Amino acid sequence: MQSIVTISNLSKTYEGGFQALKNVSLDIQQGEILALLGPNGAGKTTLISIICGIVNATSGSVMVDGYDNTQDYLITRECIGLVPQELTLGAFEKIWDSMCFSRGLFGKKHDSAYIEKILKDLSLWDKKDAIIMSLSGGMKRRLLIAKALVHEPKILFLDEPTAGVDVELRKDMWVLVERLRESGVTIILTTHYIEEAEAIADRVGVINNGELLLVDEKDALMHKLGKRQLVIELDRPFESTKRFDNYNLELSEDGFAITYTYDPLKDNNGIDGLIKSVQETGLKIIDMHSIKTSLEEIFVNLVKGENSQ
Repeated sequence: MQSIVTISNLSKTYEGGFQALKNVSLDIQQGEILALLGPNGAGKTTLISIICGIVNATSGSVMVDGYDNTQDYLITRECIGLVPQELTLGAFEKIWDSMCFSRGLFGKKHDSAYIEKILKDLSLWDKKDAIIMSLSGGMKRRLLIAKALVHEPKILFLDEPTAGVDVELRKDMWVLVERLRESGVTIILTTHYIEEAEAIADRVGVINNGELLLVDEKDALMHKLGKRQLVIELDRPFESTKRFDNYNLELSEDGFAITYTYDPLKDNNGIDGLIKSVQETGLKIIDMHSIKTSLEEIFVNLVKGENSQ
């Protein structure tokens, strides 16, 4: 797949010596949804701001659709739509006027039909003549997305787009994100809602302390770093014996269930031997089910491991 954004050895040090980014390199593929995960202060917003040309890098380079984002700023900025964290909107503007103005800023001809489509997609059409200050927080968040899309960008950055919005609106936004991807738009999002990244992202990048710890396909990441657990429910309480010492089992409070953690990549994962040993004790297995590690657990473990170094 072709890269639409290429980030090479990017670093940012602010006055006072704080290093927000440390030698970050990343290829963002055309048409993908990339989720950037990291705690507050990890460098996510700084990275997005540099790509969009809002903040200057200390060193390194960014290519957007084949153009250098500093030497060809106007060209690269036109490729990008940005939804910032902060609700920065003109309080006394009407929605329709604000949309028309944003489109005109990028030199695009007025297109009422396109603006109408975006507003309808984001459930804002019935508010098109409303003054922005009269909107709810959720509606303002929708308007930020609409304004980011109004000049028909190839790349959409969503910086914590669902922060502070209700669950219903969040789901509506992700439906729109998937529709945009289907139309060819590349989407990069930062989020604290890890379940959303797990649900819609193609690839996941983890940032902490200004460093990009890893980038991988979501499914591959969960396969490589995720653990599996087998829960075995029994007909009576389990009494551990020496024959189970090698399995490192976890016992439920009532003793009626045991949990075995194993490596799914190993051919001999020990499950067959465990089941046989349980049955040899005379216990009857009532039920078995497996549990896999969530993306959130992988993320927490990665950040904890990096901070302990």
